[in-house]
Amino acid sequence: MFKKLLNGESKTITSAAIIVAVASLASRFLGIFRDRILAGQFGAGDTLDTYYAAFRVPDLVYNLLVLGALSAGFIPIFTKYLNTKSETKSWQLVSGMINILLIGLIVVCGIAFIFAPELMKLITPGFSPEKMATTVALTRVMFLSPIFLGLSSIFGGILQSFKRFVVYSFAPIFYNLGIIFGALVFVRYFGIYGLAYGVVLGAFLHMAVQIPSCKFLGFKYFFKISFKEVGIKEIIRMMVPRTLTLGITQLNLVVITIIASTLASGSLSIFNLANNLQSFPIGIFGISFAIAAFPTLSALAIKENKKEFIHSFSNTTRQILFFLIPASALLLVLRAQIVRVILGTGAFTWEDTVLTMECLAMFSIGLFAQALIPLLIRGFYAFANASIPFALGLISALINIVLSITLTKPFVFYGYQVEFGVVGLALAFSLSSILNFFLLWLALSAKTKGLDEKNILVSFVKILIATLAMSIATQFMKFGVEPFFGTQTFLGVFLQGAISGLVGIAVFIAVALLLRSQEMFTFANALRKRLFKEKKNYPQVSMDENIEGGNV
Repeated sequence: MFKKLLNGESKTITSAAIIVAVASLASRFLGIFRDRILAGQFGAGDTLDTYYAAFRVPDLVYNLLVLGALSAGFIPIFTKYLNTKSETKSWQLVSGMINILLIGLIVVCGIAFIFAPELMKLITPGFSPEKMATTVALTRVMFLSPIFLGLSSIFGGILQSFKRFVVYSFAPIFYNLGIIFGALVFVRYFGIYGLAYGVVLGAFLHMAVQIPSCKFLGFKYFFKISFKEVGIKEIIRMMVPRTLTLGITQLNLVVITIIASTLASGSLSIFNLANNLQSFPIGIFGISFAIAAFPTLSALAIKENKKEFIHSFSNTTRQILFFLIPASALLLVLRAQIVRVILGTGAFTWEDTVLTMECLAMFSIGLFAQALIPLLIRGFYAFANASIPFALGLISALINIVLSITLTKPFVFYGYQVEFGVVGLALAFSLSSILNFFLLWLALSAKTKGLDEKNILVSFVKILIATLAMSIATQFMKFGVEPFFGTQTFLGVFLQGAISGLVGIAVFIAVALLLRSQEMFTFANALRKRLFKEKKNYPQVSMDENIEGGNV
C-alpha cells in the first residue's frame, strides 16, 4: 500500500501540482528554518556573504550542464521514446545521458576546483583577502554537489515523465534536511566549513531518495555511451540554446554577486535571504504547476493538438495567478512581520531586518512574473523551441544588469538624492522579470495564435478584486490586533501576522466564492479528489476536461 501510494500516477495537472506544492511547502518551511538558523548564528555579515558567494560557481555548473539538458530536452524526448520505442531503448537513452552527464560534471568540476581562486576573484572583487580565502575553500567543497544533483535530475526526469510526482517532490525536502544538519551539527566541529559539508550531504540525499522509485518503474542501467543515438543528439541539440538561456540567468546572479560584494558588508546575505523568502510562493505554486503541466504540454505538442495545449496552458496560468497575486499582496502587507518572525533572532539585527523588508517589498512587485516565466519557458520547450526564450532572456538580462548598476548607486530624482543600495538589486530584478514575462507571453501567444487571453483576463479581474479585499482586511486587522499582542516579542509579532493573514485569506476565499471564481472550484475539486478519492465534483463554472479526463 505504501509503495503504491509513493509510486502512484498523477492523473491531472492540478492533482500533480497539489502533490508538488505540498512537498514544496514542506521543503520551503525547512528552507525558512534553515535561513533562521543561519541568520541567528551568523547575522547578515561576512560569514554569510562568503557562504552565499561560495554557492555561485557550483550552482553555475549545475544550471548550465544539468538543467540545460534536462529541462529543455530530456523529458520530451524520453516521453517520446516511452510512447514509440521499446523499454530497452528508453532505458538505454537514460543510461547514455547519465554517463555523458557524469563524465562532463567530473571534468568541469575538477577544472573549476583547480581554478577556484581565479574564478572567485572575478565574482567577488570586493571581498577582503581573508574573506576571499574562505570563499574559495567553501567553493571547492561544494563542487561535489553538482555531481550528485546532476544524477538526481536524471532520476527526477524519469519520475516526471511517468507522472510520479510524490517521491520526486521529496528530493528538495531531503536536500534542505542535509543543509540543516550541516548547520546544526557539522558547524559545531568544522565551523563555517560545516555548512559546505551540509550542502554536499543534502545533494547526495536529493539523489538517493529518488533511486528506489526509478527501479520500481523498471529503470535498468547500461554502461554505454552513443552520441549517434537519435535521442541523445536531439537532447544535445535542444540543450545548447537552453544552456545559453540558463547562462543568462546565471549571468544575472553573477552580476548581482559582483555588485553586492562592493556594497556594505552583509548586502549579499540580505539579497539572498529576501530572495529565499519571495521564492517561497514561487516554488510552491509557480514551479509546482509548471513542473506538473510540462509532461502534458509536451504530449499535446508532440500530437500537434494546439487546442488542448492552449486549454491546459490557460487553466494552469489561471491557477498560478489565483495563488500568486494574493501571495504577493500578503508579502507586501505583512513583510515586517514575516521578516521579524523568520529571521529576527540572534545576530540578525534590526538594521538587517529593515533592509530585508525593503528588498522583499521590491521582490513582491514582480512575483507574478517570476511565477509564470517557468511555465512560459516550458511552453516553448514543449514545442522543442529553446531559441526564443534565450533571445528574450538575453534582452531582459541586459536590462537587469543596467538597472542593477544604476539603482545601487546614488542618483538625483526631482532634486532629491536617492540611494537604494542592495534594495536596488531587488527592484532591478523585479522590473527585468516583468519585462521578460511580457516578451515571452507575446512570443508564445503569437506561436499558438492566442493563449485564451479573454478567459485569463476575466479570472485575473476576479482574483484582483478578491486580493484587494484581502489586502484591506489584512491591513485593518494588523493594526486592530496590535494593542492586544504588542510588537516587542516573537509571540506578539507572530500572532499579529498570523491572525491578520488568516483573516485576509478568509476574506479572499469568501470574495472568490462570491465572484464564482473558476480557479477556486478547480482547486477545491482536485484537493477533495486527492484527499478523499471521491468522484463527486464541486459545482464548477465552465469547467472543461483535459485529455486525460480529469479537471486541470
